[in-house]
Amino acid sequence: MLKTAIYVDAENIKRSGGYGMRYDVLVDLANTEDSVLLRANCYLAEDRERTAKDPEYRQKVYSYHNILRLCGFKIIKKYVRRYQDEDGNITTKANADMDLAIDALLQSRNLDRIILLSGDGDFIRLVIALQNVGCRVEIIGFHNVSLELKEVADSYLSGFLIPGLLPIHSNGLNDDDGWHRGSVANYNQGRGFGFFRYYRMEKGRLLGDTVFFHRSNSAPDSDHYFQDTSRIFEFRIVENPANDNRSEARDIRLLKEM
Repeated sequence: MLKTAIYVDAENIKRSGGYGMRYDVLVDLANTEDSVLLRANCYLAEDRERTAKDPEYRQKVYSYHNILRLCGFKIIKKYVRRYQDEDGNITTKANADMDLAIDALLQSRNLDRIILLSGDGDFIRLVIALQNVGCRVEIIGFHNVSLELKEVADSYLSGFLIPGLLPIHSNGLNDDDGWHRGSVANYNQGRGFGFFRYYRMEKGRLLGDTVFFHRSNSAPDSDHYFQDTSRIFEFRIVENPANDNRSEARDIRLLKEM
């Protein structure tokens, strides 16, 4: 049984497309038949000055914190600090990177597997250090993930591809039912078809699968969109009666930058 921990760099994730992420889905990823979640830490910022003065902000922040605690996460706060330069310009800072790194290193002696949610390249040395003490390090990120961080990790997976981790929006509403996200596994430019790689969640385990698609069923109508395997698409999977009821992707649209 793998002893697993989750460390979430919440501010980085929020800025990089992961706003609204479902923390209970992360817990499911860690609790599987061969893995048990021992630690779940979330590192986030809080503006104490605003908390004291703005009731709406205070309620929103504390409701968010309560949801995380109900999911089993320990919250590690970094309070916003304000600095004023010689010209009177005020800047704010609340960086919890050091806290996350120290906690992960100290706790790693009792762990086998670490799931780190961040795209920050400053964690490259941390990942290597954790690997050197025997931990497997898996990175989950959204937009703007450091290429070097992806390469040094034991595995990298876009959070957009994890079913249920982020809602799929349709006409401004959440509409996860029937929708999937995937990336291009291969594409035949001459014939305009290919296969998407996507994931299904079963008992907390991610299972990879592929589905056929044709460019004619896609809103992006240019071949170059399908030649970049890092692009993420949203689509429905239907059975095509004209092709022996085989499954294929329809209503294909490119995931918008958030």
